[in-house]
Amino acid sequence: MNGPQDLGGQMGFGPVRPEVNEPVFHAAWEARALGLTLATGALGHWNIDESRHARESLPPAVYLSSSYYEIWIRGLEALLDRHGLLDPAASVPHPRRLAPGAVAQVLAAGTDYTRPIAGPPRFRPGDRVRARNIHPRGHTRLPRYVRGHAGIVEAEHGGFVLPDANAHGQGDAPERLYTVVFDGADLWGPDAEPGTSVSVDAWESYLEPI
Repeated sequence: MNGPQDLGGQMGFGPVRPEVNEPVFHAAWEARALGLTLATGALGHWNIDESRHARESLPPAVYLSSSYYEIWIRGLEALLDRHGLLDPAASVPHPRRLAPGAVAQVLAAGTDYTRPIAGPPRFRPGDRVRARNIHPRGHTRLPRYVRGHAGIVEAEHGGFVLPDANAHGQGDAPERLYTVVFDGADLWGPDAEPGTSVSVDAWESYLEPI
């Protein structure tokens, strides 16, 4: 979807000003927001792609006027409501609740999103490809600013879960994942900073051969 999070190449949002010695959290509630998101995600009602899509689906005025962890909390509210987990009458703990002692182990284990893929890759390093000019109504990881532009395949990474399907409960639908390098001048024309290039991890269905 062409959501408010897809800002690459757009102007008018001011310069990026890195904060010197930036703390992990600027307030205690931000740490709690992250903890709540991880703990509720461990209940197993949604996956990382649905969680990301919930945040990216916020109305533009809300998304662009919210801080990073405000976006996380608003996305979490939508997920909890969608999956019926906001029952004030519920008194029995969820059977898959994440115990405090298990947090470190669960975070360290992570989740494996690699999947086996049969047959040879469609593209190989060095191939010229074009990012498809698509505008799906659902979730996608293909940045808007590279759509319709040509790039060079830098690497092929094997099979991975396709976020476009996984975010909507349509299963893993695994595809091969590639790193494609786009020249800045091709993306933004003569006003691009000289020597700029952008590397994008793109699933196979995002690409077409040239």
